[in-house]
Amino acid sequence: MPTRFIFITGGVVSSLGKGLSASSLAALLQGRGFKVRLRKLDPYLNVDPGTMNPTQHGEVFVTEDGAETDLDLGHYERFTGVDAKKTDNITAGRIYSTLLSKERKGDYLGGTVQVIPHVTNLIKEFVTRDANKEDFVLCEIGGTVGDIEGLPFFEAIRQLGYELGRDRVIYLHVTLLPYVAAAKELKTKPTQHSVKELRSIGIQPDVIVCRADREIPIGEKKKIAQFCNVREECVISALDATSIYKVPKNLHLEGLDERVLQHFKMKSKAELSLKDWERIVTRFESPRGEVNIALVGKYTSLGDAYKSLTEALDHAGIEHNVRVNVKWLNARVFESADAEKKLQGVDAILVPGGFGEEGVKGKIAAVKYARENKIPYFGICFGMQIAVVEMVRNLLGVKDATSSEFHAAPTKDPRGQVVGLMTEWEQDGATEKRSSGGDLGGTMRLGAFPCSLQAGSLAYKIYGEAKISERHRHRYEVNMNYAEELREHGVVFSGTSPDGKLPEIVEIKGHPFFIAVQFHPEFKSRPFDAHPIFSGFVKAAKEYSKTAAKVGEAA
Repeated sequence: MPTRFIFITGGVVSSLGKGLSASSLAALLQGRGFKVRLRKLDPYLNVDPGTMNPTQHGEVFVTEDGAETDLDLGHYERFTGVDAKKTDNITAGRIYSTLLSKERKGDYLGGTVQVIPHVTNLIKEFVTRDANKEDFVLCEIGGTVGDIEGLPFFEAIRQLGYELGRDRVIYLHVTLLPYVAAAKELKTKPTQHSVKELRSIGIQPDVIVCRADREIPIGEKKKIAQFCNVREECVISALDATSIYKVPKNLHLEGLDERVLQHFKMKSKAELSLKDWERIVTRFESPRGEVNIALVGKYTSLGDAYKSLTEALDHAGIEHNVRVNVKWLNARVFESADAEKKLQGVDAILVPGGFGEEGVKGKIAAVKYARENKIPYFGICFGMQIAVVEMVRNLLGVKDATSSEFHAAPTKDPRGQVVGLMTEWEQDGATEKRSSGGDLGGTMRLGAFPCSLQAGSLAYKIYGEAKISERHRHRYEVNMNYAEELREHGVVFSGTSPDGKLPEIVEIKGHPFFIAVQFHPEFKSRPFDAHPIFSGFVKAAKEYSKTAAKVGEAA
């Protein structure tokens, strides 16, 4: 059976949930026995999101094979369990970079290089590449219809509809129905204009997914169907949900997956069951307890900057039947003398990844507080590097210990800085090299790398095995020069690269839960399968909360 393509576009405003709609539809089709794959086409001119500010665009998601991608690929993986690949996210920047490289090499034989057909051909090649084993490939186009930079992408998917035939292509348009309080009604006119814009470039949507904050009256659905030239049953309500994990069932009840199969004249391969989704929603919305976790980070002004991380905490909360309340603490302002007051009453502390010197003092203060007060601590990437810096400073007395990332001057200690620029490592059988003056984008240690765990360690207990693989995204590495002295204080590098040269996990013996990792475990957590470290962390927070409550009652 040839692969079918589902194109998801958006209109009226951005951030409507195209990624969640695509992920939910993919999960429903997967539940019906079909093999699915999701792709994201981003019209911005960055080659990838690797150098973009997280507070502008959200987190950078990292795939197993080492691609820095849009955060929607995280939704794709979490909802379907299908690992995304480098070939599942493309940007206009990557397209134009490839195009100009080919032009410089003379691949176009001296011809005039144009948006049509050259740019659109590259986009079509991306969409259809390596897509012969899936029943459905769902392609989300970033931005909204009408954006100038998105026009080549819309033209490319229009051409694919013509070339592949409508029996292999369906267009879904996600749009907004705003509620005007003064008129006390939902307005369909923005949707009508959005579809008109889409039709003006040759795309007639087959299904319209309408985002709204309240029930959409039948009359409004009929109006949309009539003015937008779609069947009434293909106008799908997508109301605001209290949990993103409700979305698959909500869209199924609206008949979205059935409409798609009807379009392709296909029948389910398996009977769809939503019991697993219902179970996690019940646990998420009706937990038996709660824990309060302080997240000391740099990008706390935008929740999406830590999207995979907060989702992983929710997954662990679902597993342990507790609600995880995240207390956001901006590391930049968390450097005053009253820092400890802001951490009082929390059940655990998490310091995530980040770049640059700003906020370092605040993160170090958080590490010190967790270590000295026996509060569960979890450090990720930079959170590991800062944890080691803190312990070298305060346990070993090397007061100028720091990272060369933001302090190039040498320490007085002959062993050098605790954290240094990683300039060379092995990946896929080849040697990767970097220099301090090189490009920032795409130059980090990216993707999955193996790690060996020390028998008897907390890490070994958490994973239950000696060999693991986790995804990385970092440019600087903790050195092992202080390992022996730290060991005397109970600090152990319990996870290392297979050759023992690169530390991957550090923990403290005798501490209820103190573990910091160089990799990003949040990228591999799933709602039905919480990542083991996040699971252990939330469990430790739960136990600490009970202990703190008993101490409070006794007092």
